[in-house]
Amino acid sequence: MRHIPLLPSLLLLLVVCSAEDARLCADDFFQLPTSNRSLFEPAGEPRFFAPTVGKPWASGTFGCVRSSGHQLHEGIDILRVQTDRRGEPTDPVMAVADGVVTYVNTRSGLSNYGNYIVIRHSVDGLTLYSLYAHLASIRSELRPGSSVQSGQVIGILGRSTNTRSAIGKDRAHLHLEFDFQINPRYAEWHQIHRVGERNDHGSWNGRNLIGLDPWNLFLTQRRSKASFSLARWVRGQTELCRVFLKVKDFPWLRANPSLIRPNPRAAKEGVVGYELALNFMGLPFECTPRAASEMKSLAPNQVLYVNEVEHGQHLCRKLVVRRGGRWELTSTGTELMSLLTF
Repeated sequence: MRHIPLLPSLLLLLVVCSAEDARLCADDFFQLPTSNRSLFEPAGEPRFFAPTVGKPWASGTFGCVRSSGHQLHEGIDILRVQTDRRGEPTDPVMAVADGVVTYVNTRSGLSNYGNYIVIRHSVDGLTLYSLYAHLASIRSELRPGSSVQSGQVIGILGRSTNTRSAIGKDRAHLHLEFDFQINPRYAEWHQIHRVGERNDHGSWNGRNLIGLDPWNLFLTQRRSKASFSLARWVRGQTELCRVFLKVKDFPWLRANPSLIRPNPRAAKEGVVGYELALNFMGLPFECTPRAASEMKSLAPNQVLYVNEVEHGQHLCRKLVVRRGGRWELTSTGTELMSLLTF
């Protein structure tokens, strides 16, 4: 079992953003959110990622990178590069792409993300959200519904959080996520399924977000240049498992039609459910409609396939488990299916 994830193979394909390729950087659809560009420099990772205290820089990357692989980090932590005389960060934080503000939290005590803002981006038939956390401040005029442009300053990098341990000046950082929202009716689902549990952020509760690796996205985009497609990148996720849902329609399909795989048989006979391909985070990156004649012997939420190598390499989400020689959804996996179809 690995404990610190291997460096992405994409590192071998890095292009340095120098004067010679400045135009290439400007043409990227998704821009880096701060002036820290060490991600695109050879061996620049220690200058880009903010690690947890006493750990190597990889602990500031995405995925099962903490607590010996058992703790999930949903985004990446980007180190500050500018400070004032007191050593406080002053880096402007910019929108990674054109979009619309969907949520703003300026009550830092309500979240371990401190002050944060969420922006919606509609790209390639997908609805993707960028989340910017631990901000010192957010521009006061930005509210849900405000349009923002790529590169527009939305706040100042900071150290805000409600965690017991404060974020030190030496590792002040921007926590950046690229997320999909699971269900816009999360607040209603929460009242039914999480009885007695506070929900200070409505449908922007962390349980309702599934993240993708920003590091991998930025590097793939840089390698692909003008041919980069967000939908193709998402559909290229490594499969953890496949699950059958006996539901004809649910919000995920309407928000992300590019992830639906055509099936002529279901189109002809009628759709009775969907076969979902999930990555280790639980992201349904391929949704195939199925006809009754294809799935008549299957039960709802039945696990159809598990990539055991992928399962063994990601210890932090635990969506499936083997019981009595067969694979089943865990409580986490069952909760995800419930939320997807609510």
